[in-house]
Amino acid sequence: MLEQHCDCDDDLVSDFVAYFESAHADARAFFHEQIGIELHPDAGAPGPHVTYPTCLPSITRRGLFGEVMAGMLTEGYEYIGEHEWAIPVFLFRYHEDAEAYLFALARDEERKREVYGRRGSDFIALALDQDGDIERFIAGEAKWRKKLQPAVVAELMYGKKNRNPDTGELEHDGKGIWFQINRDIPAPHGLRQLQRLLREIDPDGYSAAIARLDRVLVVRNAEPLPRTDLIMISGGDVPSRKSKHSLIPWKVVPEEYTAPHDLQVVELILNDGEMLIDSVYDALWAT
Repeated sequence: MLEQHCDCDDDLVSDFVAYFESAHADARAFFHEQIGIELHPDAGAPGPHVTYPTCLPSITRRGLFGEVMAGMLTEGYEYIGEHEWAIPVFLFRYHEDAEAYLFALARDEERKREVYGRRGSDFIALALDQDGDIERFIAGEAKWRKKLQPAVVAELMYGKKNRNPDTGELEHDGKGIWFQINRDIPAPHGLRQLQRLLREIDPDGYSAAIARLDRVLVVRNAEPLPRTDLIMISGGDVPSRKSKHSLIPWKVVPEEYTAPHDLQVVELILNDGEMLIDSVYDALWAT
């Protein structure tokens, strides 16, 4: 569990900007080419009024923030198993509805709407050996909520509440994070997406990893790849929560987790999270 003990000021924002720009750089170049936006307009020419990810709706940017923070913390902190995790590239370019939204918005400034989230794992990281082969991968679910109250976290983990027609009581539908992570296939689609990107960005440097993924992603007789599951919950603090109080049990593996992998849970508690998110995304590629 990580708790914020500093102000949401310009210094904090500037500390985040470089990593966030790196995380979004691949998708930014891809989307701008797809949409027909010039990243480097001629001197004196006005810049485009639509840019990724700055022009995405507020709710979408909050979701992206959680995914980038999951990557930052995975690369920066020691997780279960003490593996050395690396994220060669984030999977944001596979956010199809973001591309469709920006394509229309670039041609009609009035075409603003909410954007559907990207399907699949929120991010994938790899543990590579000295030869560049994959020893293990980590698949993450990252969620952002404005206020991390116990009821909010319970809905995230156990699903939305519906009224039981027999008892009349409100009950979770069982379709929350525990359900999703337990039923995920051993080699999720995000691994194929990552492999495609590795072939594009550095096929020679990642040749061993690409070859391993070929063996892992075949339909029949697939080679098993050790996996760690990551659940990251980030959001704003509430007065009712005491300092250092975790919202998800952590002393033993929760009984709700039934998948056969290592499990890492991260709770990120922020003081002024929404202001921080808006400040960071407004600052990306500002110069």
